[in-house]
Amino acid sequence: MAVLYLLPAYLGETSPKEIFSEQEINILKRLKFFIAENEKTARKFIKYLCPEVIQNELSFSVLDKRTAEQEIEELSQPLKEGKDMGLLSEAGLPCIADPGNLLVAWCHRNEVKVVPVNGPSSIILALISSGLNGQHFTFNGYLPIDSVERKKTIQKLEMTSKIQRSAQIFMETPYRNSSLLDDLLKYLNPSTQLCIATHITLPDEFVKTATCKEWKKKKPDLHKKPTIFILQA
Repeated sequence: MAVLYLLPAYLGETSPKEIFSEQEINILKRLKFFIAENEKTARKFIKYLCPEVIQNELSFSVLDKRTAEQEIEELSQPLKEGKDMGLLSEAGLPCIADPGNLLVAWCHRNEVKVVPVNGPSSIILALISSGLNGQHFTFNGYLPIDSVERKKTIQKLEMTSKIQRSAQIFMETPYRNSSLLDDLLKYLNPSTQLCIATHITLPDEFVKTATCKEWKKKKPDLHKKPTIFILQA
């Protein structure tokens, strides 16, 4: 039976190799078929972790947000032929803020074994280091770009957090981080807790939880830095 391995990628090129398991390294050394969001960055990650792997022997298919569900049949051809494959995200764990779940769902329907491999997830690492509610939380992905819709969403998340006593997790495209933070501090209650977790696992990692009132006194520079935001009212 073919196996689909869910393989975590680094959260940045300066992430330490020590955060990856021997299991993943051994799998990468023997796999020849991969599915990834971006072939170039996937190859770069494999070279980073296993420089001895001969890149010309590897075959890649792309699965991104534009991939239609009917295309999964074509992407999964090696699995149909009994060949193991690896699924790589752009960063962190596959299938979290990542379209890889379409392939995993196909595997369950077609009796293909799915093996998750442990590794870094900026979302989970931010949550457990935030001091906020790790027993009741929601990941909301990206917030709306439209300013009116964004305001409504921020206020809705705060209200939901207050009613449910839950942590609300979300993210933004790195170059829009600063404008998102401005909106959060503008529309959230001054007493609402806000965790900002940036460059997780990298040498300049920064994780801090404070009230919005406190953040207004000293806003961090988040421009072009991958960041996870968590609020709790």
